[in-house]
Amino acid sequence: MAKRPFLHTLALFEEPSLAGDASRTLTEQTYAELRTDIIEGRLLPGSKLRVEHLRQTYAVGAGTLREALTRLVSDALVTAEGQRGFRVSPIAIEDLEDLTRLRVHIETHELRESIRHGDDAWREQLRTCYVELSSLEQPLKGEMRAHWELLNLRFHETLLAGKPSPWAQKVLRLLARHSERYRCCAMKLPGMTRDVHAEHAEIFEFAMSGQDARAALALEAHIRATPNLLLKALREGRMSLPGAASE
Repeated sequence: MAKRPFLHTLALFEEPSLAGDASRTLTEQTYAELRTDIIEGRLLPGSKLRVEHLRQTYAVGAGTLREALTRLVSDALVTAEGQRGFRVSPIAIEDLEDLTRLRVHIETHELRESIRHGDDAWREQLRTCYVELSSLEQPLKGEMRAHWELLNLRFHETLLAGKPSPWAQKVLRLLARHSERYRCCAMKLPGMTRDVHAEHAEIFEFAMSGQDARAALALEAHIRATPNLLLKALREGRMSLPGAASE
């Protein structure tokens, strides 16, 4: 796998937290690149992460690489195997169903609270995020997917910002990263006709008009759409979830 420039991945993720510290910045860069490659499936679920090979791929030292991998363990995107090293965390439909249930439970509750307490400034911020997101998904083109993921995350977080909960945001960001792994699989399905913009438009209109119960129902349907598509494709034998090749 060829090494890709950091600027290609930076749009998806946060800026390095300690930009003045060169070694820390390199760790942030390596972490972001690894995380992108895991989420987009270039590093296969279940595959062994060999430090020596990855050092060459990402052009970093063993210490920097191990620190980045340790952070990914905290994100549950990588699993540590004691003295045997690291693996990309596997994906499974049961895992998707579990994280989907949790997303629905937390996100719909937080959305209703946000709508009930949100003020004019929140509604204006939400409108701005919605307009920016809409500009990329009518229609969504493959080469714009990375930028769309950033705007999509921002829109979902702004939906809940009328009454922000820092802990809910931390948990939902983690769940969003894992959901993206499955969304990458779903977007490769042939003949997929899901209208994501229409889903976002419905949630937005209900939120702006203060209809918290309807907004929550629309959001739940939106969150469940990807799992439902994947389940249908798996049952019909049109796809299989990617996994590690035999070693």
